[in-house]
Amino acid sequence: MSAPLAFKAELIELLPSLRAFARSLAHNAAQADDLVQDTLVKALANVDRFEQGTNLRAWLFTILRNHYYSLLRKSKREIEDAEGRHAARIAVRPEQDGSVDLEDFKVAFAQLAPDHREVLTLVGASGCSYEEAAAICGCAVGTIKSRVNRARRKLSDILGLEDEDAGAVVPDANIVQETASV
Repeated sequence: MSAPLAFKAELIELLPSLRAFARSLAHNAAQADDLVQDTLVKALANVDRFEQGTNLRAWLFTILRNHYYSLLRKSKREIEDAEGRHAARIAVRPEQDGSVDLEDFKVAFAQLAPDHREVLTLVGASGCSYEEAAAICGCAVGTIKSRVNRARRKLSDILGLEDEDAGAVVPDANIVQETASV
């Protein structure tokens, strides 16, 4: 619905008063101009709510004042962080990365030889010592250590991890147990 010409004319007449009122609230010329602009946008968007014959000046000043206090309340909950330092400290990795990584791990784990899956499950997931794993598998401790090392390297190759990350490929117990049961 378009505003009547008389409404627009009166609105234009009130601009200097609106600017003065906004500057008295904001104490900042740029912020005051933004307040006036937002007030005009809201007034024009809600022109059908304005009752002809009532005080347009009071209506506009009320819109401006309410908008100012809404912005003020909002700014109290916000933190100025133009350089992003605060955001960088509280940033959390997106949760979907974990599920994608888990799926990648499951696929890579399934590609390992059965004896490699077995030793990673025993040592990495179940928390068995090399000696316990050797007793379960019926082989020497050195064989278990060698299998674990080869299995981790193979897993890191499949996952495309860098050399410094290769030592970090120690599967979580829950992941390996889920994968082993699949």
